[in-house]
Amino acid sequence: YLHVRLIKMKTRKCKLLVIGAGPGGYVAAIRSAQLGMDTVIVEGERAGGTCLIRGCIPSKAMIHAAHKFHDLAKHAKKGGHMGISIPGPAELEMAALKGWKDDIVDRLNKGVEHLLKSSGAELITGWAEFKDAKTVVVGDTQIEAENVILANGSVPIELPFLKYGDGVISSREALNIDEKLDHLVVVGGGYIGLELGITHKMLGADVTIVEAMDSVLPIFDKELRRPLELFMKKNKIKVNTGVFAKGVEKLENGRLKLNFIDKDNADDESKMQSVEADRVLVTVGRRPRSEGLAPTGVALDERGFVKVNNQCQTNMKGVYAIGDVADLGEMLAHVASFQGEMVAEIIAGHNRAYDPVAVKKVDIAMRVRKYFWRQAWLFNIIWFVCYGILLFVMRPGQQTMPDMIWQG
Repeated sequence: YLHVRLIKMKTRKCKLLVIGAGPGGYVAAIRSAQLGMDTVIVEGERAGGTCLIRGCIPSKAMIHAAHKFHDLAKHAKKGGHMGISIPGPAELEMAALKGWKDDIVDRLNKGVEHLLKSSGAELITGWAEFKDAKTVVVGDTQIEAENVILANGSVPIELPFLKYGDGVISSREALNIDEKLDHLVVVGGGYIGLELGITHKMLGADVTIVEAMDSVLPIFDKELRRPLELFMKKNKIKVNTGVFAKGVEKLENGRLKLNFIDKDNADDESKMQSVEADRVLVTVGRRPRSEGLAPTGVALDERGFVKVNNQCQTNMKGVYAIGDVADLGEMLAHVASFQGEMVAEIIAGHNRAYDPVAVKKVDIAMRVRKYFWRQAWLFNIIWFVCYGILLFVMRPGQQTMPDMIWQG
């Protein structure tokens, strides 16, 4: 006998369907539910998105711990530091450090889930497969919505000659290392790579930076770069600028050898240089997570971002895109949150439009900074610049949905 198992598909209809529970998606879902709309939000992994689960928050936790470890080393030296001495060097257990970081992430993840539930939004865990612009299938449930917000987020860019795996890692894996590294090579001298590189340097690893441009943080003014460059020089972080990474080889001892060459001699193989490492961290940017959107009919630009107008509307009526997946605004968590709140209010009938000048950054940065005041040169520099500029554009006492979430 031939037994055929039929899976009965459940149907769930709603006013608003949000795809992705990151800083843009969960803020949009919370706000829409607060406005009385029947809201469903679908998340393939864990509520919180890149920022909370595998980006900003865990990296700041690692930075905080790295500074603690680095400071203890000063007190262990002969004569101590600030009149404080400890009898011997501090010991580092990377698995325990990772566990501490994971506990922080777990608590915040549960906090986001609680916010969604208490607002009235329904969180469904699973990967959404689009059938058309307003219909998705998640497991055995088909969801049909009147409006859809695409908050798919972004993923690290993978270089064709430096594929992830076998010791070549992205920022995601870099935050889950549970063993102390002897040497870390970072390909890409942007703020993500430098932040993680400096963290591992303070945890005791040798660190080498490989950057194709003529300086690290190439999009920042030299006056901002200078303190960071001095810090890296003082702490013996090797920086190679104006060079192209050319590939990686696995050595017999289990380590990796990264080959790179000066960009002015890129065609001369005899000029090839190399460096050995335990891990090669590739941080050359992020790309929108827009694969799988073909059934929706939304228009993409040449880089894969969803095209939107100043209300985050796509070319498909009732379909919106926010945050990293959209071609509007910077790929930053607070921008996604601002857009999520805005779109929820637009769907509810409010008159809103995106203006980058109105994106409030100061209060969120201040709340994070209370916990990590002495951490990360780069974070400090950017915070002071943003604070100085935004004092002139923000109205005193102005409060948005992201502020309320940060306040709990």
